[in-house]
Amino acid sequence: MHKPIKYITENERDYLWGLVVCSVGYQSIKPGENYPPSYHNQEHMFNPQKGRLLQEYQLLYITKGRGLLKNDQGQEFQIEEGNMFLLFPGKWHTYYPLKEIGWDEYWIGFRGVNIDARVQAGFFSPDHPVYKIGKSSTIVDLYKQALDVATRQDAFFQQLLAGIVNHLLGLLFMINQNYSMSGEKETPEVIRSARTYMQDHIEDDLNMPDVAKRLNLSYTTFRRVFKKYVGLSPAKYYISLKLHRAKELLRSSELPIKEISYQLKFKNPEYFSALFKKMVNVNPSEFRDTM
Repeated sequence: MHKPIKYITENERDYLWGLVVCSVGYQSIKPGENYPPSYHNQEHMFNPQKGRLLQEYQLLYITKGRGLLKNDQGQEFQIEEGNMFLLFPGKWHTYYPLKEIGWDEYWIGFRGVNIDARVQAGFFSPDHPVYKIGKSSTIVDLYKQALDVATRQDAFFQQLLAGIVNHLLGLLFMINQNYSMSGEKETPEVIRSARTYMQDHIEDDLNMPDVAKRLNLSYTTFRRVFKKYVGLSPAKYYISLKLHRAKELLRSSELPIKEISYQLKFKNPEYFSALFKKMVNVNPSEFRDTM
C-alpha cells in the first residue's frame, strides 16, 4: 500500500527560520512498475530518460532494491539498499530503480540559507552525492515523523520539519564520515579511547606524545588522525577540556583563580588567565562576576 506523498507550502516567517521543507514522501516501486508511478505529484514528475532540474535540495533514502543515479558531470552511481543520495538545486540529474528489481524510497525536499551555508562550507558537495549509510531504523523513523508532521500540519509545523531535516543531515554526515574512516588502521575507536583518557585525566598534565604511545601510535599519526576525526589537534582538544573544567569551577566554587590554575596544571596563573581570555573573550574574574 503506497503511503501518501505530501507537498507543502511555506511563508516568509518560515524562511526566517533558515530552512523550509517543500516536500516529503515515500513510495514502493515493484519490479516491472513504471517510474515515477502515475500517482506521483505532477509538480515533481520527470522523465528518467531526460532527467530534470530542481529548485530545492532533496535527500533520498533507499531502503530496498537497486538503481542508478546520473549527474551533470557525467558520473553514474550504483544505488544500493541502504544508500542515501542528495540532489542539489539547479543541478541536472536523473535517477531510477532497475526495472527488474524496483526499490523503496523515502525523500524529503528543502531549501534555505542553512543548507546553502553547509554546502558552501564543504560539508556536502554535488561531486559526492551518494552516502553509504546501511539499514537504519532511526533514519526511517525520522522520515516517518516528517510524513506525520506534514500530514497534520499543526501551527508552526515547518519549524519542526526543519528540525527533522537537520537531524537527518547530521546523521548522514556523521555516519558517512565514520564509515569513511573505518577502513583505516587508526580506527575511530582508538580516537574515542584517547578522548576518554584525556577527560579522565583533565586535572593532570598529559603529554600528547605519551598519549599516542599508550595507543601504540606514532605521535605524527595520532595527531593527524585525531585532528581529522575531532577537528582539533590533541593538544588543543585537551586545553579545551581544561578550560571547560575551569569555567565549571569558576561557576560552582569559591576557589581562587590562582588555585584553579594550579589544580588544572597550567604552568602559571598568568598563562591561565591570558589563555582563558583568548579563548573565552573575558578573563576568569570577569567570567566569575557574570555568574
